[in-house]
Amino acid sequence: MQTRRLKREADQLEKSIEQWLRHLTKKLPIADPRIQEAIGDPYIWATRYTETYNPHWVEEGRPSPYEPFPSVLTHPHLCVLFRLLDHERILWIEKSRDMMISWGCVAYLTLLTMIVPQREVLFQTQKKDKVVQLVKYAKCLYRHQPKWLREAFPLSKPIDSQPADALTFAHGGGVIGIPGGANQIRSYHPWGYLNDESSFQPEAGECFNEALSAVKGKIIFNSSAGPGWYADVRHDIIRNAED
Repeated sequence: MQTRRLKREADQLEKSIEQWLRHLTKKLPIADPRIQEAIGDPYIWATRYTETYNPHWVEEGRPSPYEPFPSVLTHPHLCVLFRLLDHERILWIEKSRDMMISWGCVAYLTLLTMIVPQREVLFQTQKKDKVVQLVKYAKCLYRHQPKWLREAFPLSKPIDSQPADALTFAHGGGVIGIPGGANQIRSYHPWGYLNDESSFQPEAGECFNEALSAVKGKIIFNSSAGPGWYADVRHDIIRNAED
């Protein structure tokens, strides 16, 4: 009974902290109402105040490689994704190609890192070149904001001088990319964590356990279909060691 009561109190405290953080981010910076509007809702920021890039824009007949996130009319699931990210600490996502789920997760975490001092998030995939691509998403989103937003949340150094696997802010926080492996997480104590293409990471289960210990904010596991731990845990399958 005591354990249940303590858990309830801990959950209530966590919700109070989350509400306080949300209130804080909506007040930064106070001087410019445009900035408050831009950063107050991650979905609004993604669809109105920044742009993604599309390497297939010529083949798809798009006017430019850079465009805002698609609207709710063509991609309603992205609106749902951002709302779920707002309300769930741990999120498990099954995706298919061309849904822009990885873009959405990167956008959400990048914004919430950009606007809160000293906040750090980790992106993890199986190989370093893949995680560099996720960080490239974050850099694209930062670069394609209006100038007044970039000036409100400056980087620690020019974007072209930043490492390929990191995007760091002048306030001390930032986005860091790490390759697969549970031991990669142990050096960090981040607010947020994105594990991308979890089905193809042999140590995804161990990474989840490490994230539970190290991460104090959002934990996101996101993957297309594939056999292994992630597929099993998503469908509540428990296997014996000899299976």
